[in-house]
Amino acid sequence: MKLKIAIIGRPNVGKSTLFNRLAGRKIAIVHDTPGVTRDRKETSVKFKDLDLELIDTAGFEDAKAGSIEQRMLEQTKKAIEESDVCLFMFDARSGIHPYDEVFAGLVRQSHKPTILLANKCEGKLQEDSVFEAYKLGLGEPIPFSAEHGLGIEDLYLSLKDCIKDLPDKTEDDEEDGNEKPLQLAIVGRPNVGKSTLVNALLNDERMLTGPEAGITRDAVSSSLVWKGNKINLVDTAGLRKQARITDSLEKMSAASTKHAAFMAQVVILVLDADAVLDKQDLTIARQVIDEGRALVIAVNKWDIANRKEALERLNDKLQTSLTQISGIPTVTISALKKEGLDKLMSAVFKVYNRWNTRIPTAPLNKWFADVQEQNQPPLGKNKRRIKLKYITQAKTRPPSFYIFSSNPEGLPESYLRYLINSLRDTFNLGGVPIRITVRKADNPYA
Repeated sequence: MKLKIAIIGRPNVGKSTLFNRLAGRKIAIVHDTPGVTRDRKETSVKFKDLDLELIDTAGFEDAKAGSIEQRMLEQTKKAIEESDVCLFMFDARSGIHPYDEVFAGLVRQSHKPTILLANKCEGKLQEDSVFEAYKLGLGEPIPFSAEHGLGIEDLYLSLKDCIKDLPDKTEDDEEDGNEKPLQLAIVGRPNVGKSTLVNALLNDERMLTGPEAGITRDAVSSSLVWKGNKINLVDTAGLRKQARITDSLEKMSAASTKHAAFMAQVVILVLDADAVLDKQDLTIARQVIDEGRALVIAVNKWDIANRKEALERLNDKLQTSLTQISGIPTVTISALKKEGLDKLMSAVFKVYNRWNTRIPTAPLNKWFADVQEQNQPPLGKNKRRIKLKYITQAKTRPPSFYIFSSNPEGLPESYLRYLINSLRDTFNLGGVPIRITVRKADNPYA
């Protein structure tokens, strides 16, 4: 049975540190700034013999109606609702705070089993705070240190006790062990509608959205089943120009975004229809291609765009500024109105299949002979024509090939580009990077 655990508490009490410790790796951004976590962040972990689904939640300071803090609070309430057990954390160094009592009230109202963790309990000075925590009405506090692992065994035993008291759950959709989800990341500049697109695909207000730029700070994964296909959908923080990133927290957000994009199989680059493929968009697209990921471009806010101008600008930029990869699927959407989502996901699966393409040996070698007949390899430094003997596909994801030649160092980049473009056109590999490595052929007389 998988136990769903929500980690609850006010800002900066160590929720994300505990989330990372239980996960066994740094998934959530941890920073001294209060309120770094804004969206619910989820991950599956194995804690000894327990299968856990962890939810890291946002704290809040003062939730005024319509504010981002109010939207963060709604996300936390949803996490409590969905959970089987709440881990309630407070900072034992600073003692019980009025906001601890506000959060404790939320948890008590849910009637969910709750484990109370007195975090940052590295010394005896925190004993008074531990005793003071009884007034929260959440039971006996466990002296704990998420950073140093103190109290982990007590937490494990408490979770075991909670499981005994929970009704048996049946897994509605058991994981098919052979079917791994497609890893899909959504990237782009701040405020282009990435989180709105994630919510539209999930049909749920899973991510915080609003007019403020840079609401999402961390890469957040969500499970999605689209027409029977499993997807691990990752929303990311907006990427600004590197030179403008001076704040350490934003640097961590940018690093988290890049890691998510580079670990994905397919990346959707979301553009604002009124500023299509500006310099920063092109930088992101090139980084995705250089990492060997399949790319789909989603032009968002199409419902309010100057369509003719946006299409002309997009086509011009694709032809002049992204010449290293042609045939990138481009889909116009409105995330807010949920328009164009079927076309977008259809493009994602098409480009994913191309990214996995393995070309049979016979058609590959026929193409190789034809392409050299149409345009012979150039002369090498010794004034003799470079011989390209044969080609073989080394791997997929992305499609990668070895060409064996008598003079691999002499083959110019321009001829390699000619081969790549012909390969892409012949075998319908638009939107995916193609890698060709030229190797020296073995001497049969050696």
